Amino acid sequence: MIKKAIILSFTFFALSLYTLYTANEVKSVIQENKNPIVLELFTSQGCSSCPPADVLLKQIKNKFPNDVIALSYHVDYWDYIGWKDPFSNQAHAKKQREYGRKFDQRSIYTPQLVINGKEHFVGSNSSILYSKIKEYSIGNRENPVELCGVELSNGTISFSYNTIENINDKWLRAVLVINERETQVKRGENKNRTLRNSNIVVAEKMIELNSYERESFLTIPDLVTNTDELTLVVILETQNHDIVGAAQKPIGR
Repeated sequence: MIKKAIILSFTFFALSLYTLYTANEVKSVIQENKNPIVLELFTSQGCSSCPPADVLLKQIKNKFPNDVIALSYHVDYWDYIGWKDPFSNQAHAKKQREYGRKFDQRSIYTPQLVINGKEHFVGSNSSILYSKIKEYSIGNRENPVELCGVELSNGTISFSYNTIENINDKWLRAVLVINERETQVKRGENKNRTLRNSNIVVAEKMIELNSYERESFLTIPDLVTNTDELTLVVILETQNHDIVGAAQKPIGR
């Protein structure tokens, strides 16, 4: 029994060292790049497998605040089992199904993490995540989209943007996120747990690009409180949902 405990302790220690080494290695690589990597996590407060992925997303957000843009999309198809996720949205599940068709998936799942709109894996797998961040950082180029100005007035966020490459067959996606919110879950698979979610998507808008208009807006939804810290994200993507550029700015209140 003692021998088994020693082996388990050594294994945990080795994995911790590997994760730390990998994180530092990735950090040294992405510091040289200017185009953020976009992570989209499909999650739910009603899913018992999701909290580890939520924690990992927050860790990545804190470790690479300028190099990785982390987004948390709460889906609604877990709501039926007893707990209605306050951030769940039918549109998020629809978005996930669109990715499912792109990736030729037979079914969608949580927690699912999509990187730069190009591939997916289980959102709680830290080793794959660090490896993919490093992979997508190599050869990363200048960011082709810039978020120029952000203003908040009467519940509306106005912003302007610039794109520095051919915009044919591309869309701009504007995303509003709550930086962090804590929830006491009273029912469902995570009953009696306190969950802390970060970069929660609460509004999203697709903008058709043209050569004339460089301004748009988002309406702040009712679920946002006066104490929530907000960030605006703009994402440049192809019609096939490949992400080619992104930018973010905090919103002063």
